[in-house]
Amino acid sequence: MRRKVTINLDLLQIKYINGNNKQLSFIVNVKRMVYKTFIIMKNKRLIIIIAIVALLLLIPLTAMQFTDEVRWTLFDFIVAAGLLLSAGLTLDFIIRKVKRAKYRIVLSVALVAILLLIWAELAVGIFGTPFAGS
Repeated sequence: MRRKVTINLDLLQIKYINGNNKQLSFIVNVKRMVYKTFIIMKNKRLIIIIAIVALLLLIPLTAMQFTDEVRWTLFDFIVAAGLLLSAGLTLDFIIRKVKRAKYRIVLSVALVAILLLIWAELAVGIFGTPFAGS
């Protein structure tokens, strides 16, 4: 009974021939699989950031259903989404590119402080700019 296994690593083609000369082939394009895995992992972070932004925006949307004290317009949701998304993507950039933990922490705290200051200015106008809310 003759058995033969051949492996071609360019396409990861595996052939198994058993004693009855029946051939079983399994062909996978390794380069395509690695590329797809890399793209999926890269997009997974983006999907997580977008999901967190969407969940945070559900808070005022839900509050609007139960009380008249929260009155957001479509423009408010668009601005908040842009602000949260840009902060999330910037934080992701900081985490990926900054190697030293000390600098990561300092930049992350500065980013959160800037986000909160802009949010407060847009909401109630703590600095008195023309962008202040009412």
